[in-house]
Amino acid sequence: MSALLFSGCALWPHHDKKPPGILRVHVESETSSAGSTKTISILRSKPVLVNISLEPILTEADVTGAKIIGPDGAFDVQITFKDTAGWQLEQYSATNPGKHLVIFGQWGDKPADGRWLAAPLIHRRMAGGVLTFTPDATHEEMETWVKGLDAHARANAPAKEKD
Repeated sequence: MSALLFSGCALWPHHDKKPPGILRVHVESETSSAGSTKTISILRSKPVLVNISLEPILTEADVTGAKIIGPDGAFDVQITFKDTAGWQLEQYSATNPGKHLVIFGQWGDKPADGRWLAAPLIHRRMAGGVLTFTPDATHEEMETWVKGLDAHARANAPAKEKD
């Protein structure tokens, strides 16, 4: 009888499904023969190939908030990171000037609902734990993504921050 109760949980659909907000921030890297890098294509209208480290430096687990800045036609996305992730962003940007941060986002369940969004050039050390970029995406796609990132951040915030 107890086995039936435990396995029965999967029979009911979950109606509170939130949009996924997946984020991967990689750093441009030199080609490696050790298999620790890969080449990706960024920008749909005029594709550019960029070689990146396989391991992301930041993910959605590091996010405390995200928002869209600007009107529908010309907008940016601003992501705010936890303190430790902000320091990590600062460290990587300070040691990699002239390289790109390469940003991947996933905002739905289908493969078409995710892609490489941007590759901003690192000009200087990025202090403050905030990353702002212009995505290769529609305003609607980014609204869904930002909601997913915020939902993930709220769900994983310490109890005192959830209020």
